[in-house]
Amino acid sequence: MSERKVLNKYYPPDFDPAKIPKLKLPKDRQYVVRLMAPFNMRCKTCGEYIYKGKKFNARKETVMNELYMGLPIFRFYIKCTRCLAEITFKTDPENTDYAMEHGATRNFQAEKLLEEEEKKITKDREEEELNNPMKVLENRTRDSKMEMEVLENLQELKELNQRQASVDFEGMLGTYKELEQREKEREKEEDERETQEMLERALVKRLRDSDSDSDQESESSARPKKPSTDRPTDILTTDRLTDSQALSVGGVKKAKMESWERSVGGLGGGGALGTLVVRKKPVPKPDTTVTPAGSNTQTVSKAAATVPTEATKPITAQNGSSSLSLLGAYSDSDDSNNSE
Repeated sequence: MSERKVLNKYYPPDFDPAKIPKLKLPKDRQYVVRLMAPFNMRCKTCGEYIYKGKKFNARKETVMNELYMGLPIFRFYIKCTRCLAEITFKTDPENTDYAMEHGATRNFQAEKLLEEEEKKITKDREEEELNNPMKVLENRTRDSKMEMEVLENLQELKELNQRQASVDFEGMLGTYKELEQREKEREKEEDERETQEMLERALVKRLRDSDSDSDQESESSARPKKPSTDRPTDILTTDRLTDSQALSVGGVKKAKMESWERSVGGLGGGGALGTLVVRKKPVPKPDTTVTPAGSNTQTVSKAAATVPTEATKPITAQNGSSSLSLLGAYSDSDDSNNSE
């Protein structure tokens, strides 16, 4: 695959290019090319319109024995899109255009023919003046006379229009200027009025804002301020009075509250946690007097039967839980053992 990309081919030493046979092709051979219609045309066979820019697969050939300043002229063959009739046209390098040959007629040809006729007349006149000086003088005299006639006719038309029309141009211009001045004054007044209205609206809004601010300040000053707590857990001890309230009520300032009391509260106080635990009652000590053996056993059994011990009495909290009953039983049994 790499051989197709090389630039230099290998030529053997005995290579002779003259021995290569030449292809004998006809000079009027045709090529298939892709082109677009150079102008609008109409088919003579079926009347189908073929517009400029339509693409065709055309056959191209060189016109024999026809040159323009050494440039060859080419002929193209196309087929009608409807009836498949053959249409031919060729290049026209003299006019930088294409010339229709047969099979169709070119549309919008009137303007082109008129231009060609004018060019032909101008060319003939230049050729006459080139060889005949008297003809040049005659043509100039005729042109000047024609120009004078045109100017006279134009002046007559102007005078006729002025006689028939009674229009005061000066008055019209004055009226237009006056209307323009009035329009400018009206626009100026409108701008001033809009500016004044905007200033008034801004002033009213500013006054309203100041009134609302003063009302809010008065309401905030009239409201009593709530005592602020130091910590969120101080709500558990809200029944305790602050230092300023204690001074106002009792006249004597209490001691400074500790941080753990302020956050949790005392167990024996009357706060929110004071009623959660029941204080244990003191256990009465047993009688140690010496009695006879028989009576001792009877009295001890009677005392045990009549006096309930603290160990059998469960300790309950205010919320109905019996979580402290076991702790109370264990503490009572330890006290009785120590006393014995």
